[in-house]
Amino acid sequence: MHEGPKALIIGAGIGGLTTSILLAQKGYSVSVYEKNSSPGGRCGQLIRDGHRFDLGATMLMMPGVYHEVFNLLGIELEEGKDILPLKDLYTIFFDDCSSLAFSPDTEKMNRQLEAIEPGSSARARDYVEKGYRIYNLGMNRLVSRNFYSLFQMVNLKNVPLLFQLKAFTPHYRYSKRFFKSESLRMAYTFQNIYVGQNPFDSPALFSMIPAAELTEGSFFPASGGMFNIVERLLAEAGKLGVKIYYNNPVSRISIKDKKAMGIILSDGTAVGADLVVSNADLPYTYRKLLPDRRKSAHIEKLKYSCSALCFHWGLDKVYPQLDQHNVFLSDNFREGLRKIFRDKSVGDNPCFYVHAPARNDPSAAPAGKDTISVAVGIGHIDSSHPQDWDKIKERTRRAVLDRLKKQGLDDLEENIRFEICHTPESWENGCNISRGSVFGSLGHNIFQMGYFRPHNRHDKYLNLYFTGGSTHPGNGIPNVLLSAKLVTERILKENPNLITR
Repeated sequence: MHEGPKALIIGAGIGGLTTSILLAQKGYSVSVYEKNSSPGGRCGQLIRDGHRFDLGATMLMMPGVYHEVFNLLGIELEEGKDILPLKDLYTIFFDDCSSLAFSPDTEKMNRQLEAIEPGSSARARDYVEKGYRIYNLGMNRLVSRNFYSLFQMVNLKNVPLLFQLKAFTPHYRYSKRFFKSESLRMAYTFQNIYVGQNPFDSPALFSMIPAAELTEGSFFPASGGMFNIVERLLAEAGKLGVKIYYNNPVSRISIKDKKAMGIILSDGTAVGADLVVSNADLPYTYRKLLPDRRKSAHIEKLKYSCSALCFHWGLDKVYPQLDQHNVFLSDNFREGLRKIFRDKSVGDNPCFYVHAPARNDPSAAPAGKDTISVAVGIGHIDSSHPQDWDKIKERTRRAVLDRLKKQGLDDLEENIRFEICHTPESWENGCNISRGSVFGSLGHNIFQMGYFRPHNRHDKYLNLYFTGGSTHPGNGIPNVLLSAKLVTERILKENPNLITR
């Protein structure tokens, strides 16, 4: 039996698995090498004593992208069966213990908005409509395409695009056009943290995130949490003969002249290939796997996203005060973000997110017990701002527990059966994420998007490609799915001699 051209993929995250399927469909013989004992990367899962935790994304956003890519993969993803809509996207809790259920139910949302700020419901609708137009424009013109040259992005035709995308207006300042209430300004801008950005500094382009959430809704897999997406990819890859080698870290990419010859594993084994795709963190790839000091030095100077401090708690008691998705916002919103992005630390009264998956997926926790994860935005590792992460962890843990107690979860701490914590250092060491910048490592500003974001093919080694959150188009599972689609399109376009189907 004739074996197709050989593709090696570094990393079994969402980007690596998706790319493996798309290449295998075209007749490539695909092997994936993963440093850890399980797949998923930043979309992995943790199971302990019957408690199941998602380690990364906890909700399925931008369903249109999932449908687009999964249709290409040949994987069925039916709304209402495979993925279920969230009635409320999340509940936002403010410092005064009031709350706002962020809901796609327009009537419910309007009632809540008017109670907070009379007249705000109409302005919120305007904000969402404008944001969704930005979303569609950005997806069509900036996100869902490859850029092969600078002039495909920088040209006279695209000059108006930058203004249409609100690329030069800070997101929080933009929100002031619509809301007088500080609570509502926070509620419609905190989503910047999804991409590791500060709404006071990043462009109003990101108003598209809450707009897309409210317009298209958010979903969760019918069972198994977000890792269910990884399992579906694994199953399809297996059908196509993709081979996955776990506990096989790559020490470097083998280069000869202007070509990637394959990879060298940590035990010294050399594996040859016709092309190589790295799904590892891109700054890490350039810094550790390639003899490319100049490019690595350039990437080190780019803007990085923030990190996250994550607590995973197995609880002896169920806390009905929590919905599946909960966001706790602080009155010192601006100062808290300044601590993260300027001081590379965390404030005394931080904003944070709580995930309680058993609300809609009872298999996430044993009967009568609860599974919750807490994610707190925090500064990334920075040699100019050295931190005692253990002290920060304890201080932040105390602040979170005090805030939850204030919200009525009085005895939560005494009902913690076990705790697992991830810090910027553990993100960096466990997933090779540069600086522990867990939100796709590289930040998203207009000068780190599109053509200006690190490219999905090496400029010199023309059979070396990249996928994942730190290359084009960016972080988050929908963008990573698109990155796999785009890099495969580029591979097939640039290597027509290797296509067998």
